[in-house]
Amino acid sequence: MRRKLVAGNWKMHGSRDSVRELMEGILAGLDETGDVEIAVFPPYPYLPLVQSLAMGSGIEWGGQTLNPNPKGAFTGEVSATMLSDFDCRYVLVGHSERRAQFGENSVAVAARFEAAQAGGLVPVLCVGETLAEREAGDTEAVVGAQLDAVLQRCGVAAFNSAVIAYEPVWAIGTGRTATPEQAQQVHAAIRDKLAVLDGTIAGQIRILYGGSVKASNAADLFARDDIDGGLVGGASLDAAEFLGICRGAL
Repeated sequence: MRRKLVAGNWKMHGSRDSVRELMEGILAGLDETGDVEIAVFPPYPYLPLVQSLAMGSGIEWGGQTLNPNPKGAFTGEVSATMLSDFDCRYVLVGHSERRAQFGENSVAVAARFEAAQAGGLVPVLCVGETLAEREAGDTEAVVGAQLDAVLQRCGVAAFNSAVIAYEPVWAIGTGRTATPEQAQQVHAAIRDKLAVLDGTIAGQIRILYGGSVKASNAADLFARDDIDGGLVGGASLDAAEFLGICRGAL
C-alpha cells in the first residue's frame, strides 16, 4: 500500500523567526498525523534551520529546485550535492512557476530530474496544464508530454525512486481547486501511462495533488484511489492548517 505523503512548498516566504515558529508548530502536532509522511521545502537560506529542527522527527525536507550541473559558474544556483550536504531527501523539479517564470521547458526539467537522482535525491516531478489547455481538452496530452520528456531521458525505471505531483496551473494560488473527480481522472491517466511501460512501478509510485489544497478539502481528495497525498502551497505556511491537511490523509 502506498504511504501517503503531504509536502509543503513554502516558495519564497519566511524569515528566521517565522520558519522556526512554523516548524515548532508542525512538530507539536506530529502525534496527530499517524503514518502520513510529511516533507517541507523551505527557501534555501533556511535549510540549515529546518534541518536542525526536523532532525530525528520523521519530517523530511528538500530543495525547491536545483541546477542540473554538479558545479561551476552558475551564480545563484545550487546543485544536488549541495542539497545533500543538508540531508535533503527530496527536491522539486518542474514546478509550474519554474516552467512559466524561469523558462524551464520539459527538456530542462528532465535534466534536473536526472541530476537529482545522480546526486542521491528523490525528485518530485511536477506536471500540469494551464486553464486554456484544460478548456481545449488537452490536459492528458500536455501532462503526457511532460512525462515523456523524463521517460525519454531517464527511462521508466527512474520512477522507482521518484514522486509525481499533478498541479493544474489554473488551481495554484487561485482558490480554485480541481474537483476530486477531475484530479482522480488525471492521476489515473498518469498511472495508466506508466503501467503500459511497467505495471509494478505504476502501482507503487506516489502521485500527489497540488492546487489550493486545504484542510477542508484534503480528505475528499486524498480518498481517491490514485491520489497519494498533496503538494501544498500557501496552506503549508500555517501550521494548524497544514496539520489539518496531513490528518486528511489518514
